[in-house]
Amino acid sequence: MVSVDGQAVVLDQTLFYPRGGGVACDTGTLDTSKVRETTKADDKILHALESPVTLRVGDKVTGNVDWERRHRLMRMHTAGHLLSSIFYSKANCRITGNQIDVDRSRMDFNLESFDRTQIEGYVVEANELIRKDAPVKTYFLGREEALKLPDMVKLAEAAPPEEAQLRIVEIEGVDRQADGGLHVSHLKEIGQIQLLKLENKGKTNRRLYYDLV
Repeated sequence: MVSVDGQAVVLDQTLFYPRGGGVACDTGTLDTSKVRETTKADDKILHALESPVTLRVGDKVTGNVDWERRHRLMRMHTAGHLLSSIFYSKANCRITGNQIDVDRSRMDFNLESFDRTQIEGYVVEANELIRKDAPVKTYFLGREEALKLPDMVKLAEAAPPEEAQLRIVEIEGVDRQADGGLHVSHLKEIGQIQLLKLENKGKTNRRLYYDLV
């Protein structure tokens, strides 16, 4: 235990993934205390506990991540990469916003026309790729080298962090993106993407809600 601030504690090392980039955080336990939220501030990972902290600086604790929740978020996140890749390659549109969560996730994108049949077709194509399966791998590339690749960034308004080395998430033969999040190791782990709702947010901004089955 490095520090305690109210009901938030900081450890010298942790496997808890903090909320960020539109992706929900890990929960779980530190010893017998429930971790209700994990966030990042000033390069520190804050574990917010449900009950008052009885731990002290210097204590050793055992953390357990809620694996069922994490794995679902991993599946949702990889599904988002798959969808964004198809929207980018088929319609040259980029992601303008996203929210990856356990109940449902959403993706905003700048598609010129609001064509429901077109969008539904992209979801069908994503599920076909899932059935065919492909490995998902991560590795690092120098920032300058990575950003020379035209398909590396699929966000409309956000650039990768100012780091010398960028972490790349690649769906073999399908997609590659600079990303720091957690993902499944094969597309089949996703299951099936279920389109829940489409919304026309005006001009060229569209919103897609999806779940996994």
